[in-house]
Amino acid sequence: MTVDDRFSQPVDILKDPALGTRNEIITGPVADWTTDFSHTEPEWAADPYPIQDELRRTCPIAHTERFGGAWLPTRYEDVAGIAYDTERFSSRSIIVGNFRPPRDSAPVGGTPPISSDPPFHYDARKLLLPAFTKTAIARHEEATRAYCHSLIDALEGRDVVDAAHDYAQYIPTRVISDMLGFPPEDEPRFRGFVESALEGVNLPPDDRRARMSELFDYLVAQVRDHVAHPRDDLTSYLIDVELYGSKLQPAHVAGTMALLLVAGIDTTWSAIGASLWHLARTPADRERLVAEPALLPTAMEELLRAYAPVTMARLVKEDMSWNGVDMKADDWVLLSFPAANRDPAQFDRAGEVVLDRQVNRHAAFGLGIHRCVGSHLARMELRVALEVWLQRYPVFTLADPSAVTWATGQVRGPRTLPIRVG
Repeated sequence: MTVDDRFSQPVDILKDPALGTRNEIITGPVADWTTDFSHTEPEWAADPYPIQDELRRTCPIAHTERFGGAWLPTRYEDVAGIAYDTERFSSRSIIVGNFRPPRDSAPVGGTPPISSDPPFHYDARKLLLPAFTKTAIARHEEATRAYCHSLIDALEGRDVVDAAHDYAQYIPTRVISDMLGFPPEDEPRFRGFVESALEGVNLPPDDRRARMSELFDYLVAQVRDHVAHPRDDLTSYLIDVELYGSKLQPAHVAGTMALLLVAGIDTTWSAIGASLWHLARTPADRERLVAEPALLPTAMEELLRAYAPVTMARLVKEDMSWNGVDMKADDWVLLSFPAANRDPAQFDRAGEVVLDRQVNRHAAFGLGIHRCVGSHLARMELRVALEVWLQRYPVFTLADPSAVTWATGQVRGPRTLPIRVG
């Protein structure tokens, strides 16, 4: 079969992995966070840390009947234990929603390698590593820096800017679309794709399927364009690369592209925005970074720890007792890396931002086999975004703290962030 033949027919990505088979209502006011938690609620999005801290003290592995049954560990040791335990927990779906993918979608899952279980995971992940080494990512830094300056140039003359909407969201969108070889004029569509994938988890089945179909239809169209016009980018690489002696199946290519696009945008967008939010509301930290720019790489790791944007999920493989709780097959488990990062048993002064923290083995990029393959990329984008912002806007504050809004769901970051500059 030629490459053209593989993509000449419709690619049915959504037959099961993204949507699954069970419908559960998951939204509504929380009565008790120990027995009825929901990470999709406004109060969790606005400030989850007091909730996580209280759970860690009183009920370190919370439970809910929402989502068809789910668990929320809040101690570092529990989050790490589950993240490393691929024998008892599956990654076939990493976004908690109102559906579970069927068990036969493992070990590949809908968006490999993050949705993949061993042994397939190792080989699928290995395919991506060359594109995300430090050396490979360094080649994107000059263009990223220039783009950050151009974004701030466009804000010239404004006293108040939305650092999330007008700055943070554009940076990873441009970088990952360049890496995938997508047209820059399509970038406004990507925000909608991100929100559908990560924030639309309780939409009716037909609505969610329609939104996800729009994403995958776009990706398949890009694949076909690359088949017709090959070039040196990540999409062409995925089309041509071989696994087990054969080129990748169309669903694997499109699923991996969806992962890179959605995860590559939202996680870094959120990390940049949260860092700027902290510096805008904490003058001493902002002034210190302006005065000591060499501290930024260390400070950046602390900001990642304190405001880790990502929570991943696993599915319990079989009924079992785990650390004192009785988990059922196909229960969700939310791996709250943000909660793990604020565990005082793991970090001194865990609830504080300590810019010069020297020992900082945080879990912002995950733990275990699914640790973020794009961590070098995210670090480069975050560092460059902050360097350029602090250079151009050494003085800035929150224009209206009450107007800041945060994304709901498993990737948390500012969605509106009005900042007064100058």
